[in-house]
Amino acid sequence: MALEITDANFKETINSEKPVLVDFWAAWCGPCRMVGPTVETLSEEYADTAIVGKVDVDANPDTAAEYGIRNIPTILFFKNGEVVDKVVGVVPKDQLANKLDALMK
Repeated sequence: MALEITDANFKETINSEKPVLVDFWAAWCGPCRMVGPTVETLSEEYADTAIVGKVDVDANPDTAAEYGIRNIPTILFFKNGEVVDKVVGVVPKDQLANKLDALMK
């Protein structure tokens, strides 16, 4: 299951030696509900090699504002605490997996 990331634990979560995928979403967002199962699957498949989490933008507005999240779903990829890639909207699972794989090299 994807990690629930909040304003309180965001910095600690992204400052990992593992690559981090963060899905910014909201319960009312239709496209977010489409990409949600993909994120959950990736969290299981990459459980040992990456951190996969979700930030509810309504419950955690500070983090969403800090990273300029204007459209959801937005998925940010972090390496060593820095944003290294970004995807906005619904994308296929293999595209997200390829981006995670690239961060592990």
